[in-house]
Amino acid sequence: MNDVKSVCVYCASSTKADAAYYRCADELGRLLAEQHIRVVNGAGSMGLMATLSDAALEAGGEVTGVIPRFMVEQGWCHRGLTELIVTDDMHERKQRMAALSDGVIALPGGVGTLEELLEIITWKQLGLYLKPVIVLNVRGYFDPLLAMLRRAVDERFMRPAHAGIWQVASTPAEAVGLLRATPWWNPEIRKFAAV
Repeated sequence: MNDVKSVCVYCASSTKADAAYYRCADELGRLLAEQHIRVVNGAGSMGLMATLSDAALEAGGEVTGVIPRFMVEQGWCHRGLTELIVTDDMHERKQRMAALSDGVIALPGGVGTLEELLEIITWKQLGLYLKPVIVLNVRGYFDPLLAMLRRAVDERFMRPAHAGIWQVASTPAEAVGLLRATPWWNPEIRKFAAV
């Protein structure tokens, strides 16, 4: 079992998503707080990101938000977090979020969330990030992406072993369980990053 003290959660800032996604973000935030796992996220003041943060904080948890300066200047920053880290740009933001985490959970989101998820999968394939990556597949949202990744393996753009880079959960409880149970990636895998 992994000793998980913090988890990076990628998720949407959209305010228009279905209520089921908000319920999932709320449940995940509360569950992480109850298990004394700090949330690390993008410090957004809207959407699933704010719902996750607010739920964790209301349940007595801690939230570290990492946000680039231009987003703060736009007023997109959640002002009630336990800790706020302002970065120079998006690249530094993603690096800091990963560095502060003992694993990643991806909730549904748009291109920003998808880009973050694919980047951390790439880092793990290259042995740059060794911790668990959990896809929380609420309502089958990630089914098309997971099918594309499976096809990348089937078409030999990725090795079969690379399909173990991510784990898939359907509920917040399952996601947290996988976060604790998934072994760290072997850094020797970078020898096999090329197909």
